[in-house]
Amino acid sequence: MRSKPTLAACIFVLAVVPGVAGCGGSAPSAILAPTADSGLRPKGQTVTGTVERVVDGDTVHVRVEGQDVTVRMIGINTPETVKPDAPIECFGPESSDFAKATLTGQPVTLEFDDSQGMTDKYGRTLAYVWQDLPDGGLRLFNLDAVSGGYAYERQYGATPYAWRGEFAAAQRAAQAQDSGLWGAC
Repeated sequence: MRSKPTLAACIFVLAVVPGVAGCGGSAPSAILAPTADSGLRPKGQTVTGTVERVVDGDTVHVRVEGQDVTVRMIGINTPETVKPDAPIECFGPESSDFAKATLTGQPVTLEFDDSQGMTDKYGRTLAYVWQDLPDGGLRLFNLDAVSGGYAYERQYGATPYAWRGEFAAAQRAAQAQDSGLWGAC
């Protein structure tokens, strides 16, 4: 019987030996509201966990192998709601509420992107957040947030991230329909 690798082992393997597979695992079981599978699949290495707390629309705490991991979602930015000494921005509460309603307590798969590194300048783990669906399918939360106008596409640094084309197209569609923040702000 093969055991699931720990988050620390996955991070080590991903940082030291790029391209090595095996940091995935089976998703925890949970009952979620029915939703359609997007048909997309992770392109990079993955680990599974459960969202314990949503900080705001683009940052969550995920329990992975018993560890509390602060995750900053790759490819998106949301209006501020908790930044010290900063006002709450237009559509920030709605963006945070969307993430809380969608992700809190839910099983997720975190996808890493070699082009973005493992952590940001604040020490947060960088990942795409995939919702694990009851039928075994997956939905890319980051993309759903952009599609619904709860987030906007954002590339940090010079290197494009893996899902940039899809996120940019979703943002153009959300803008054209005045979805979410595009119609409110």
